[in-house]
Amino acid sequence: MRPNRTQGAAIAAVALAVLFAGGAVTVASADRDEAPAVPVSASADAGFARDMAVHHQQAVEMSFVVRDRTKDEAVRRLAYDIANTQANQRGMMLGWLDLWGLPKNESGVEPMTWMGMGGSGDAGPRDGALMPGMATKTQIEELRKAGGREAEVLYLKLMTEHHRGGVHMAEGCVRKCTVGVERSLAQGMVDAQKSEMLLMADMLKERGA
Repeated sequence: MRPNRTQGAAIAAVALAVLFAGGAVTVASADRDEAPAVPVSASADAGFARDMAVHHQQAVEMSFVVRDRTKDEAVRRLAYDIANTQANQRGMMLGWLDLWGLPKNESGVEPMTWMGMGGSGDAGPRDGALMPGMATKTQIEELRKAGGREAEVLYLKLMTEHHRGGVHMAEGCVRKCTVGVERSLAQGMVDAQKSEMLLMADMLKERGA
């Protein structure tokens, strides 16, 4: 029995549906197979995320310290902005490490190795200053003991150096990192921290420092 025209059209429609379905499965499978691999532990992406998370944590710490040591609203507002921004960015970077299945601390690997440095420049780690711009333990203790204008000036000087080191690291990620969203975050850090350095320079001048 030969199919009529209506039956023939129906059979053709089913055949096309099966063909398209098969093609969709093939494309979906190809997409999975070609999905980019996550960064390895020794990559610049992972190294920057680890090191900048530590670097940011100190900025957050210093910012909370100075908010308790001065009543100057301009300094307190700046400290709040820095603490809030860098705490959020730190959470993002640690979240990426979790997403990539990588450790937050790499045993036996010195900070800045991903930039070809290792340690805090040629001098190596000094009194807790593990990376460029980081304050020493002694400087942090001085900030805790200072008050008023002295605390403001010390904080602004320490944070300026901290930002300078942070910009250096972030620029390294912009050059070396392969994950687009991480490079974008790093460039955002460069732009924002350079702007804050100019603001802090003005604030230091206002305080005669």
